[in-house]
Amino acid sequence: MLHSLSFQPSSSTSSKPFTSRRRLPSPPPGPPPIHIKFDTTRREHLRYLKSIGVVHPNTQLHKLPSPDSTSKIISIVDFFKSKGFSNADFPRLASIGPELFSPKFDVSYIEPVFQFLTSDLGASPEQSRGLITRCPDILFSDAEHCLRPTLDYLRRIGVENLHVPSILNAYLLNIRVGKLQSKVEFLRSIGFSEEEAARCCARMPAIFKYSVENNLRRKYVYLVKEMERGLDELKEFPQYFGFSLEKRIVPRHLHLKDMNVRVKLNMMLMWSDQRFYARWKKKKKTTGLPKRNSGSSDGLS
Repeated sequence: MLHSLSFQPSSSTSSKPFTSRRRLPSPPPGPPPIHIKFDTTRREHLRYLKSIGVVHPNTQLHKLPSPDSTSKIISIVDFFKSKGFSNADFPRLASIGPELFSPKFDVSYIEPVFQFLTSDLGASPEQSRGLITRCPDILFSDAEHCLRPTLDYLRRIGVENLHVPSILNAYLLNIRVGKLQSKVEFLRSIGFSEEEAARCCARMPAIFKYSVENNLRRKYVYLVKEMERGLDELKEFPQYFGFSLEKRIVPRHLHLKDMNVRVKLNMMLMWSDQRFYARWKKKKKTTGLPKRNSGSSDGLS
């Protein structure tokens, strides 16, 4: 807020008018009022930047940004607001990408990403905001050499609706093509055709998030060796790869094996715990001892 004090130069005239001489002409208009501005803008800007999480509220006085730096940071905040971001979005942006709010940061560096999201991906401003807040790292990706090739590859294998704001979509767009291809190559190595591998990834794009050696291969080996199931079942239900091996797949397989029951993969894994264990209850084990007749004597008279 700017506080203004106005000083109007005063003109003095004699308190007694001249009687023997002609009245003097009025003096010319004085200069415009002088405004002395007390700059409280920086303090208000810092208070605002603290409230939205861009500046830490406990920052020591000597570490606060200078007036010029504060103005620069405010201009960056204004840039994001012009793209549809709200105050609630800034804590996450500042936490994951603090360099975005450096006084030295040039917003022209990330403008191509917004253009990519709008023009290439076909996302609305609100959808673009949703994708960025879910994965702020996407702002640091090169639109020409990273984002566009990834989008083209995902579309080519049949992944759809990538413009919809979700954690998965934001993550997928920020993966390099080589990493995406490694998942398809793994599926082909275990017997999928190129078309089948692409169709599998399109049906379950979350597969791109998983490590081949630490996740996908371990699940495949367990499916074939321990569960004694074939590749056809995996092709029919590729969502198998999306379940936890330790928390879901192994316990349920062992539970059914102990009951000598075999069901389809989707029925085994997609049902809730309550429904699954209610459907296949284990029978209580007995000791094999005959029950005592409560009405009989023990032979003593």
